[in-house]
Amino acid sequence: MNEMVRVTDAELLDRFEQLNQIGIALSKERDINRLLETILVAAKDVTHADGGTLYRMTEEGTLKFEIMRNDTLAIAMGGTSGVEIPFFPVKLYDDAGKPNHSMVAAYAVHHDQSVNIADAYTEEGFDFSGTRNFDKKTGYRSKSFLTIPMKNHENEIIGVLQLLNAKDRTNGEVVPFSEADQHLAESLASQAAIALTNRLLINHLEALFESLINLINAAIDDKSPYTGGHCERVPTLTMMLAEAVNNCKVGPLKSFTMTDRDRYELKIAGLLHDCGKVTTPVHVVDKATKLETICDRIHLVDTRFEVVKRDVELELLKAGINGEALKRELDMRRREIDDDREFLRRANVGGEAMRDEDIARVKAITGKYRWCGPDGVETDFLTADELENLTVRAGTLTAGERKIINHHIEVTIQMLQALPWPKHLKSVPEYAGGHHERMDGKGYPRGLTRERMSVQARCMGIADIFEALTAKDRPYKKSKTLTESLTILGKFKLNGHIDPDLFDVFMWEKVYETYAKEFLDPEQIDEIDLSKIPGYVPPPVP
Repeated sequence: MNEMVRVTDAELLDRFEQLNQIGIALSKERDINRLLETILVAAKDVTHADGGTLYRMTEEGTLKFEIMRNDTLAIAMGGTSGVEIPFFPVKLYDDAGKPNHSMVAAYAVHHDQSVNIADAYTEEGFDFSGTRNFDKKTGYRSKSFLTIPMKNHENEIIGVLQLLNAKDRTNGEVVPFSEADQHLAESLASQAAIALTNRLLINHLEALFESLINLINAAIDDKSPYTGGHCERVPTLTMMLAEAVNNCKVGPLKSFTMTDRDRYELKIAGLLHDCGKVTTPVHVVDKATKLETICDRIHLVDTRFEVVKRDVELELLKAGINGEALKRELDMRRREIDDDREFLRRANVGGEAMRDEDIARVKAITGKYRWCGPDGVETDFLTADELENLTVRAGTLTAGERKIINHHIEVTIQMLQALPWPKHLKSVPEYAGGHHERMDGKGYPRGLTRERMSVQARCMGIADIFEALTAKDRPYKKSKTLTESLTILGKFKLNGHIDPDLFDVFMWEKVYETYAKEFLDPEQIDEIDLSKIPGYVPPPVP
């Protein structure tokens, strides 16, 4: 009869509806701390409890305090509160290995049953000394307890839900937890355990997935000591820029927003943006000079020059020149040969741009000297392959080698499109595969224009360029300062290479400054004169 007075049919219906809504909320929560907090708060609400504790089972055989709440004492510990719980875990076994039955939470685990206590001070068989001490310090009166084990879908206990001091809904007095309270709390604990298990499983799978991605990136970076860290820095800078756009309240992109799922999707795309490089030959990735393959072939050219010097001396001797005349002529010819050799050495180092006259001189040297190989056949001084390499206008890569490098993005797209992405990650191939496209459609591999690309893919394009400009581990160039890098980036804005709106946010939100503090050397971080950065415009007034 008392039960019917306390909980009417209408109230029960309302509480069951509340339980359904809680179940829906639990299934949607992704953050473990918020999930645990939601479980405890929901259990308090549905049973009208004044306080409660949620414990989680540890691998060490203890119950760890995860969340504590008490309305009367305004206590909020664990979870999203940011306040650590100062209590030691509850041991399930004593030092001798015997089960601990004196603590009610441990008893609930060992007996796999709920424990409903009307008054802790009069209940026998349990140790409530800690509760009494707590009450003495705080002036509180802990009375009714409802302790429920939480079991997953495999019937394993993964935690304990403990509620404290049920309150009468009419006068607020502390009363025992009713059977209806217990049944509702048990139903909630069951739902909560499944939701928690599912979230932990998803988290573990995501952690495994990211570990596999990092394994691939580690293999790519390990292939080349020069690009180590690239697969880490580009995703980081991409997220910095995307967050800046998300936070920027002015300009054409002010309406752009990201959810936590959007962030995770972009993070994964960033980590995988260069996964196709697993197929790129190391000697192409690491090509520090124009003649480098497995080794730098400039030394072979040096040897030929020494042979040419020997041949010149023999030629002069055969011509009957000797004495001072021989010395003068030989010195003059040797200086000319050494000058050509030093020129080819300089040409072998990739630069920003090779002049037409320098290319013409390389070709002239090829015909200027003749030499006999091991087979005794006289041939051109430089082979066709050496000539092609030494006349590369910018950098160290020939057109064929650049195609090999560029092919990595096609492999990346093929690899990513072959994976069965879940709905919340379906855009990963598009984000990762677009970082070499240009806004004017002159990029690769698909020649996409700005209108056909997402904001996220465009963010990654800027991040990839800026990382490359400032990187201090490239064999073919020196790292650039912030001013030099932003100047080039600004020119890219003006010539249609990068997204102009994203460049503006990059400058307005000082993304470059945040990135520089984490990844650049102090000597690279110079004073920026924004008025001299091409394409820079001040942010509009909100």
